[in-house]
Amino acid sequence: MTPRPYESGYAVVVPTLGRPSLEVCLRALAAAKGPPPLAVIVVDDRPGNSQSLPLGVPAGLRERTTVVRGRAAGPAAARNIGWRRAGSVPWVVFLDDDVVPGPTWAADLAADLAAASGVTAAVTARIEVPMPSGRPPTDWERNTAGLATARWITADMAYRTDALRAVGGFDERFRRAFREDADLALRVLNAGWSLSTGRRTTTHPVRPAGRWISVRLQAGNADDVLMTRLHGRHWWGWAGAPRGRLRRHVLITAAAMTALPLAALDRRSAAAGCAAIWLAGTAEFARARIALGPRTCAEVTAMLLTSVVIPPAATWHWLRGQLKHRRALPLRLSAQAPPATPRPAEEART
Repeated sequence: MTPRPYESGYAVVVPTLGRPSLEVCLRALAAAKGPPPLAVIVVDDRPGNSQSLPLGVPAGLRERTTVVRGRAAGPAAARNIGWRRAGSVPWVVFLDDDVVPGPTWAADLAADLAAASGVTAAVTARIEVPMPSGRPPTDWERNTAGLATARWITADMAYRTDALRAVGGFDERFRRAFREDADLALRVLNAGWSLSTGRRTTTHPVRPAGRWISVRLQAGNADDVLMTRLHGRHWWGWAGAPRGRLRRHVLITAAAMTALPLAALDRRSAAAGCAAIWLAGTAEFARARIALGPRTCAEVTAMLLTSVVIPPAATWHWLRGQLKHRRALPLRLSAQAPPATPRPAEEART
């Protein structure tokens, strides 16, 4: 690979489902001190909506902003549409529609890009997640706080367009906002590029979420299966991603599923043993989650209910991933593993 000198100029790509936070993001982007983006491309990825995206673009960005239609195929596909629409611009900055760039974001970004070496494919921002004061965070707040230490997060990530072209962009088999960033980073590292951390700061507020959000997040177990198929079993360490509780979830689920037929066959002792394993595992899981939180009535109730449902949900999605991605072929890896040192990070699901 031939190192490239620094090239100025960047575009911003924001995939969106039309959340109100999008306008907050754009207002912060317009107000940030420093060189403005050459273009802002908002990818409207709302499913089944033929109406135009209602969007109030700040005056400073109005002439630079384009709204393009996505395919409702997830953020990876939406970002691919966005960066390819950006054309020959040297750098593309991916922002989530619920982040708030800092007041000197554009100037800091320019410094980040100027400091990038010729083989630097991407420069990530420093993500800040505001936590409540005066009480421990809830399970969902702790989950979101993990974004502050996650590697290569595309909530705010500047990628060199040449690097995106070299590896083909995001893998659109990742249809959720989960692991698509780690997959891209590992492929870029394997191609001989490097990644770095910049100085710009972006805030990621904790957005509202319902009681069952932790259950819905278990769908990410299917994405983990695809990551293992593509990158091998060592990808967890390269990406600095904790393994989570999947093995225990499978054991708890297996115990519950085994207890039912044993009871039907009147094998009471064996059924009781399996039920005891399920109960003990579920109770330990709930206790661990409750102990870290504010212990309000609503939070404790949510932890008790979801701790029963999460193990079978996680197991189901893992099995679904095994079936769905059974034909996924491993990537050709270079002789040397990606030079990734694990960093502490919260799992994006319990």
